[in-house]
This record gives sequence, structure tokens and C-alpha cells, in this order.
Amino acid sequence: MEAKKVVALDIGGTKIASALVTLSDDAAPKVEFFEKVPTEAARGGKMVLANAIASARRVLEAAGGDACGIGVSSAGVIDPATGDVTFANEIMPGWGGTHLGAELEAACGLPARVLNDVHAHALGEVRWGAGRGKDSCLVVAVGTGVGGAFAQDGHIMLGAHSEAGHVGHMSCSDAAGVPCSCGAVGHMESVAAGPGIIERYLELGGCATDEDGSPVDGAVIDRRAAAGEDAAIQAEARSGHAIGEVLGSLTNMLDPDCIILSGSVAQCGDAWHKAMEAGWSQSVMPPVLATPILSGDLGGDAPLVGAAEHLRRSAYAN
Repeated sequence: MEAKKVVALDIGGTKIASALVTLSDDAAPKVEFFEKVPTEAARGGKMVLANAIASARRVLEAAGGDACGIGVSSAGVIDPATGDVTFANEIMPGWGGTHLGAELEAACGLPARVLNDVHAHALGEVRWGAGRGKDSCLVVAVGTGVGGAFAQDGHIMLGAHSEAGHVGHMSCSDAAGVPCSCGAVGHMESVAAGPGIIERYLELGGCATDEDGSPVDGAVIDRRAAAGEDAAIQAEARSGHAIGEVLGSLTNMLDPDCIILSGSVAQCGDAWHKAMEAGWSQSVMPPVLATPILSGDLGGDAPLVGAAEHLRRSAYAN
């Protein structure tokens, strides 16, 4: 297949990343003209859409108009057939119901294809990253939230409502009784994602500010855990154990060739990883105990590359 140049967008709760991604069968993806701008999600779905359109136009101009279409990775539940955002939580008010694909096509004069952000992240890693050449992969990203996807033969399993992969909304023992942002109780995301680590750290009496007076964040807590601070170690350990327990359960069910673990929380140090390994060993069945847990290869480029790959695979890019 000849090289395809795709305007790629990654629309998240805090930022919109954009770039021109060039894909060909005989070379690694090329990412050019990369830029990030604030999503401005609190200002509503119309503002997010305006920022997304502006980002796409910026890349198209930088590329001199040389692109076959627009590939989009977006937060929320996405209908890939229509490019509509069918549901989004309170982090992005008014984003649900946005006809994202159609609006981008009308504004930019190019075909657009849209995937959920974690589905796009997974497709990037499966096709071009750590999962390349594997028959099946479970991809889990742990950051501000927890998302996932299962890929078989290079295809992302979307489910009946295009919602498959909500790994963060599986129950686990560490989250027993803890309310989740989705309205349920006991879901892993509430204790394993970044905000859950911070909340637990403060509950345990950790200092609420960094040395410069700024609010404590996950990176600060990780440094304090590495320095031996008990509250930081315990906060990270709860997160890691929850992730390991759920990964073990999913591996028992899906039996993937590998697990690809990425996201900012997965970059935590020994306290998190030792707890993750403990949760894993307590949950996983012996026949799948040796399933490798790999780090993602593409980093922050994964959803952009995955969004471009999704566009390239569509009839629009022929």
C-alpha cells in the first residue's frame, strides 16, 4: 500500500494533540508538525469542537494541503460508523452528542474517521508498536483514567455498543465501597488512576503541596515513594495492586499473547510495580502466568498513529 499522509487528532479532557502522520508498509510511522493546545472542556462541547477544527486546519496548512483525510482519537464513547460521540462524562460536558466526524469533514473538506482514544492508542501499538506481529494483545493505559482494548489479528474488538475496553470500570477488591465517577461503586479506576493515587495519599496524611508550593501531583508522589515516604508508598501500592488484580482476571478470560501497559501511572517506580506484580500473581491462573507484560513503544504518539491507521484502513483512504 502506498504511503498515506493523515491529519491526526487526539482529543482528551485536558489537551488536543495534532500532527501529520505518514504511514507506509515498509517504514515506521512519521509524525510531523506536532502541537498540543488546551481542550477547554469546561467551556462545553462547542468550544472543544472549535479547537479540534482549528487544530486540524493548522496541520493541513502546515502540510500544504497534502493529506488524504483526518484520523481522530477522542475521549468518550464513539460510534466509528458515524464518527459521533455517543456519550461523554462530566469531565467533558456537552461533548456527548457531537457529530465529530461530520463536523470535521464539513470544516476541512476531507474524509474523517473517529475512534475512542484508548481504542486508537491500542491500534497504534498493535499495528506499529509493542504488539506488532502478535496475534492477540490486551492494551491497558493508566493515567488520569484507566482504559483498555483487546485486539485480535490486528483488529480492535469494539463490542455491541462500541464501548468494549472499559477496563477501569471492572470491580476489584482494592476499590470495594469506593464510589466511581461513572456512578457505580467498587470500580478499579477510582483507586488505580492518577486522581485515586493523589486522593489516597492525602487521606494517609501526605503533604498536599510540592516544595515550591504547587499542588501535589502523581510525579511528586512517585518521587516521595522512591525516597521511602510511607504514605506515598501505600498510595501507589493500592493502585498497582488493583491494576495487577484486574490484569490477572482479564488474562484468565482472554488469554492474550501479551499485555501492553502504558500511561503516566505505569511509569511509577518500584512501589507501584511490586504491588502490581503481587496483584497479578494473586489473580492469574497458572496456565497464563507467563504472559508477558510489555511497555508501549509509541508513547504519546500511539493514539495519533492509531487514528491515522484507522483512517488508512477505511474506504475513505483508498
